[in-house]
Amino acid sequence: MTPSTSHTPSKPAVVIYSGGMDSYTVLHRAIREGYEVHALSFHYGQRHARELDVARRVCEDLRVSHRIVDIRAIHQLIGNSALTDSDRSMPKADYAEDNLADTVVPNRNMILLSLAIGYAVNIEASVCFYGAHGGDHVLYPDCRPAFVDRMNDVAAIANFEAVSIEAPYLYSDKAKILSDGIEMGLDYALTWTCYLGGETACGECGSCRERLDAFARVGMEDPIPYALPDRH
Repeated sequence: MTPSTSHTPSKPAVVIYSGGMDSYTVLHRAIREGYEVHALSFHYGQRHARELDVARRVCEDLRVSHRIVDIRAIHQLIGNSALTDSDRSMPKADYAEDNLADTVVPNRNMILLSLAIGYAVNIEASVCFYGAHGGDHVLYPDCRPAFVDRMNDVAAIANFEAVSIEAPYLYSDKAKILSDGIEMGLDYALTWTCYLGGETACGECGSCRERLDAFARVGMEDPIPYALPDRH
């Protein structure tokens, strides 16, 4: 699948691309805005590393530059999360501060953005995209506007070349992201959202619940398979 672009790609940009819905939409948005996209994925020991296989296939189909960087060595420093420790139970509830704090990976986005900014400087890109969105504000500090603002301040002075951090859905919820993707003709069967790495999505973790709610709100059925037959 090769998306149409409004401009001939000429401006390099780094896109942090996990393989999930949000970054998948951001990836295509950057392409359509005329950027020469350099997708960057990270293996940090996440239980849902299956998302990286999805990301690889999408980038191969799009024929965009893609690197998967293995940073699992830092697991010993930030492994205190249900997202990275398979011995811990994954919360099965909607996103809320009092029941899903266990899914926070300490300092994750600051680490990933720091690496992405370094990559941007290395390839002479002036912008780095990531998929933080409004639905994450209640739980994840590194997806909040204040964090993005401060990281932008640092990214402007950390190197001789300033890099701008762009989070185009920072004030949007997942239904809005999905709606934008539908308007672009995107196929969300080519994404992975579930926090568990099974053959099918669990349908019960906070990430699955948020995804299913987004599809319900736009009046569509989720195209990926779920372990529970009543999901979709």
